[in-house]
Amino acid sequence: MAIANITIDGQKIQTETGQTILQAAREAGIYIPVLCDHPALPPEGACRVCLVEIEKQRALQPSCTFPVSDGLVVHTKTERVKKARKFSLELLISDHPLDCMTCDSTGNCLLQDLAYEYGVEGDRYHGKKHNYEVDDPNPFIQVDRNKCILCRRCVRACREVNGVEAISVFHRGFDAYIGFGADTYMADSPCEFCGSCVAVCPTGALTPKISLGKGRTWQIERIQTTCPYCGVGCQIELEVKDNEIIKANSVWEGPSNHGWTCVKGRFGWDYVHHEDRLTHPQVRRYLLGEGQSKPGAADRHSEVAGDPWEWVTTDWDTAFDIAARKFRQHRDESGPRSIGVLTSAKCTNEENYLMNKFTRQVIGTNSIDHCARL
Repeated sequence: MAIANITIDGQKIQTETGQTILQAAREAGIYIPVLCDHPALPPEGACRVCLVEIEKQRALQPSCTFPVSDGLVVHTKTERVKKARKFSLELLISDHPLDCMTCDSTGNCLLQDLAYEYGVEGDRYHGKKHNYEVDDPNPFIQVDRNKCILCRRCVRACREVNGVEAISVFHRGFDAYIGFGADTYMADSPCEFCGSCVAVCPTGALTPKISLGKGRTWQIERIQTTCPYCGVGCQIELEVKDNEIIKANSVWEGPSNHGWTCVKGRFGWDYVHHEDRLTHPQVRRYLLGEGQSKPGAADRHSEVAGDPWEWVTTDWDTAFDIAARKFRQHRDESGPRSIGVLTSAKCTNEENYLMNKFTRQVIGTNSIDHCARL
């Protein structure tokens, strides 16, 4: 790549040709506001908030799509630029609900931040407003088109990040809106509910239903961890309030997922606080009696206290001892080939390797398979 020497706000910068002004500014630590742009997505040039003034250019240009060239001189903070950005924001606010006091995205809304930054006060341009029903019946994502600013981030994320193309823009002009599939509900479209659209939405148009009303952005603690669902090792960020998980976000710097998650990683964490979740191992009561034989199925009354089939909470050492004893007993009585082992994609590669070694070398059988292959 050839090198281009450009100047942004008096600061001389060397960057590669083929990059945009916005990319060059980010690399140099120069702030340019954006709404429709996202570092993980291709540029769109839809919102006109990133407008800049370029010498020898008659009109203001969107920095997210304008390519750099040698000798380019850019100004990002002139009065002309500020007025144009404020005008774009005022037009967006004129057809946007002003319910920030009750909106779940308050404090985590890019439109709100920019309106504050540029002093946009109330609804300057009065006119027709959209009034869409918030009625998408899918179990994961609330779709509020009234808060959509048509930045098309969700469209690009669905296409570029997940490769599904379940989201698109229907109609044109004032009647344009974001839709799914053949203009139907999310659940009836090719959507896989990976939540990439939620991750990039700059307003409250797309919100996880499971997180609604659980807490504001300044009330939560953010903890980066590894998704527990499979061995890929996707990095996620958990939002925690009062020691309870209220939301899971993707991590764009995650080495194995780069911001992508599946439906389980994004929305399947409610089991952590579920009332039916086991916190200690349980075994059948008859297994706790040394040498006690297995009762017949006809005598099973596990709902009766004291019944041999009743589940009893015990400690880990006891549970492991019972499992080891039963493995050994069955192998000695019926032979190693009578035992089969299934491993799980939820385990790491190292854990599956140890299970493979245990099956072949300790038990002495090759009857081992993996859930991802079945």
